[in-house]
Amino acid sequence: MTKAPEPAPDLPALQRRLADFAAARDWQRFHTPKNLASALSVEAAELVEIFQWLTPEQSAAVMADPATSARVEDEVADVLAYLLQFCLALDIDPLRALSAKIDRNELRFPARRAAPPTNKDHHSL
Repeated sequence: MTKAPEPAPDLPALQRRLADFAAARDWQRFHTPKNLASALSVEAAELVEIFQWLTPEQSAAVMADPATSARVEDEVADVLAYLLQFCLALDIDPLRALSAKIDRNELRFPARRAAPPTNKDHHSL
């Protein structure tokens, strides 16, 4: 009999686990917004490093290699962990912030159906 996958934890539950983890190690004193933003930047750079010299085709296939896919997943987890801790430190609801940003971008960048996107159209969210 195959075990059913466990449901993914929600963001507040993950934030609580991260806060409890830090508190148990007396790390919360280091988790200032500045330090967390810096750590987030470093972890994002470590994710970029994996892809740095890959061609577009190689980067699209990166998850096919078990060792590389494990590195990618670890770096994604590190980026998300620091982002969630940053949001907790500043009382930001990350899902609400993302939704509001998408709303603003939908107004700022209306959909165009007639022409394919150009390099100019590739803006960050």
